[in-house]
Amino acid sequence: MKKPELLAPAGSFNTLKYAFAYGADAVYVGGEEFSLRTASKNFSRAELEEAVRYTHNLGKKIYVAVNIFCHNTDIDDLAEYAKYLELIGVDAVIVSDIGALNTVKTAAPTLDIHISTQANTTNSAAVGAWKALGATRVVPARELSFEEIRRIKSECDIEIETFIHGAMCISYSGRCLMSNYFTGRGANQGACAHPCRWEYSIKEKTRPDEEMPVVETERGTFIFNSKDLCMIEYVPELCEAGIDSFKIEGRVKNELYVATVVSAYRKAIDTYFENPKGYKTDKALLTELSKVSHRGYTTGFYFKKPGADAHNFESSEYIREYGIVGVVKDYDKDTGIATIEQRNRFFDGDELEILVPKEGYFTQIAKDMKNADGESITVAPNAQMTVYMKTDSPVKEFSILRKKL
Repeated sequence: MKKPELLAPAGSFNTLKYAFAYGADAVYVGGEEFSLRTASKNFSRAELEEAVRYTHNLGKKIYVAVNIFCHNTDIDDLAEYAKYLELIGVDAVIVSDIGALNTVKTAAPTLDIHISTQANTTNSAAVGAWKALGATRVVPARELSFEEIRRIKSECDIEIETFIHGAMCISYSGRCLMSNYFTGRGANQGACAHPCRWEYSIKEKTRPDEEMPVVETERGTFIFNSKDLCMIEYVPELCEAGIDSFKIEGRVKNELYVATVVSAYRKAIDTYFENPKGYKTDKALLTELSKVSHRGYTTGFYFKKPGADAHNFESSEYIREYGIVGVVKDYDKDTGIATIEQRNRFFDGDELEILVPKEGYFTQIAKDMKNADGESITVAPNAQMTVYMKTDSPVKEFSILRKKL
């Protein structure tokens, strides 16, 4: 059995570094052109070039999302962009549109092409057609079950990538129409306003002036508000289905989210392949995933069509148990002192957890803190200020300090 690729989101160059530090095999990013996540920082061309060098120096892969639904004005510029991505050595592009695929294939014939879940591929015939057109990987629609994925994999000689963790939309594989209708912000052009998280009421046809609330609690009802996908308890099933790449959603998420989620799935995948027959889900990994921002968890469509338990009717707010307060930039092994860049305020005496790349985390009481001038401090109040602090256990660059909220 081939070990699957663990594919992480990277909304910025900084997040890309954390994804790899915590065990990702590959990342997917968006440039400033043709990306479906305008809310993330995205990569300028100079940053893309630097990111490709950084990624390849680690022996990893980087894919660029070119997954908007193209209009003629987009296609006019896409050929040049594809040639540029091929020139700088991007490992693949992710497209949703058949015209985009043909344009990329013609302009950049050596560039691998992955078909986005936005293309709504739901059967073996469609997967085979994408391959015939030049695709090297397909991300099927999120609405497929394990049984359907296994059949596609057995019938089609092409890489299959599926989402295993992250936000879900009440729309067909993310092809939302409500955002554009309500706000003028086109989700299929990268500017989704997330209307599936809003509170709704209904009107009856013969009583157009009478608004009727859909009552669940005193807070309201969020009838389109899906829980997030989480498959950490089903890594054996994912591996045995023959899925080539496990994809984590979240290009607008911060370093804490990416590091925590990548770390959990990295450990689960590696542990499974060490002893497939004796593998048991480590419940601590699910606990870890509950510490990142999420809306509750569901297994999506993998086992059955989601029912009421896959939705959060009470609130559209995220569950946030922990927040990032700092990141380690350097560590002196001789003195045990970490150089920390502050992200949110923390105080002397605060109980922190320090997440260390590929090593888990340990509890640390903030103490003996000093500022950049070597002066003792009792609080780190200023954004991105440098803090020196001795830690009880060794840390390393990319370690993250988190605090229970």
